[in-house]
Amino acid sequence: MGEPKRPEGAGECPGAEEVELLRRWRTVDSGFRRITDLLLADAHDEVGLPPSSLQVVCFLAESPEQAAPMRELSELLGFSTAGITGVVDRLVDAGLVERRPSRTDRRVTFAALTVLGRETAVAAVGVLAEAVRRRIVKPLGGDGFAALEATVGSLGVVGEPLAGCPGPAAH
Repeated sequence: MGEPKRPEGAGECPGAEEVELLRRWRTVDSGFRRITDLLLADAHDEVGLPPSSLQVVCFLAESPEQAAPMRELSELLGFSTAGITGVVDRLVDAGLVERRPSRTDRRVTFAALTVLGRETAVAAVGVLAEAVRRRIVKPLGGDGFAALEATVGSLGVVGEPLAGCPGPAAH
């Protein structure tokens, strides 16, 4: 790593406005990270799966045919290729997930929920949903939670909803 570049016109100390902006951003960032950790810990306590496994099982539960390409799991959950491989290996060993080859592309392997995996995923999704209600929706209120979702969604960094399990309109 070479010498850091010093932008032209940079002073010795950052400006107060920039410092305050970044302080506020750290509050948002650390808050999202902490609440995510708390939600996953709640589910871990009830379901017994570690956070990374919970994320995979819940993602697969929402996915079409309750399966997804390994690469997609890695990208959407923010795991490295080696990381997602390890998580899926442990889920396969536990009988919750199986690997399936793609019907159309021999290079692609899917992770798919087994029957036990579906049952576990239903329990995990229920526990996570209850934790979201208790830790986020109740303190913010329904309108506050909707506003938070809309605000984060307006940044253009959130993916499209999956077309897996039916949503509220289908029930």
